[in-house]
This record gives sequence, structure tokens and C-alpha cells, in this order.
Amino acid sequence: MEYKISELAEKCSVNKETIRYYEKMGLLSEPSRTDSGYRVYTDDTVNRINFIKRMKDLGFSLAEINKLLGVVDKDSERCRDMYDFVNLKIDEVQVKIRNLKRIESMLMKLKECCPDEKSLHECPIIETVLNNK
Repeated sequence: MEYKISELAEKCSVNKETIRYYEKMGLLSEPSRTDSGYRVYTDDTVNRINFIKRMKDLGFSLAEINKLLGVVDKDSERCRDMYDFVNLKIDEVQVKIRNLKRIESMLMKLKECCPDEKSLHECPIIETVLNNK
């Protein structure tokens, strides 16, 4: 099936500008055009945009997705390389989780120093933050 850019945008639940941006970034190849100059896209483009969206949902940046698409498009050892990319992302996510847990713990400790009297002039949370360099 063939789609004009507005039809593709609607089918993929993205903005037309997103599609143009993906083309500019090299995530999507230049589409064919009608005699009157309209871009024409295929189901392959739908699949590619859906792949990009899923990878973004998994926390991959557009630069990382561009590399992943290089693997998808050209690499003869796609599975191993995708596995390596996913492992790296898992490591990054685990570091972020550890950092977020550390931040959560610090915030909980700050919350505990408050006597729950919100009308105090000298806030124990502010004092704790200021005195812990």
C-alpha cells in the first residue's frame, strides 16, 4: 500500500514534521514522489517508524536508533549486534535505576528531618541541604 505523508503520519500516530525530521536525520530513506511532487511511502516505512517508536519507548536515543537501523539494514550478523546493543542499554538502565534509588533514599531522609510543621520559618530540609556539602 502507498501513503502520502499525512496518511503515514496518521497511520503511525506521529506528526508530519516527525517524518520529515526522521528523513533529514537519515532514519528514513528519501521516499519516492508522485509526478506532482508528493512524497509516497510504503508499508516498509510504516514498519520502520513503528520500530523507531518502540526503540524510543525502550529508552534508546535517536542517535542510538540510527546505529541500530544500520545493523538492521546492513549488518550480516544482525542478531548478535542487536543483542550487544540491548545489553549495553540494560547496563545503562541499571545504572540509572541505582542512581534514582540513591536519590530516592536521600529525599526520604530529607523528608524524615521535617517535623511536619509546614509553617516553620526555619525549614529543617533547607537547613540539612545547606549544611551537607
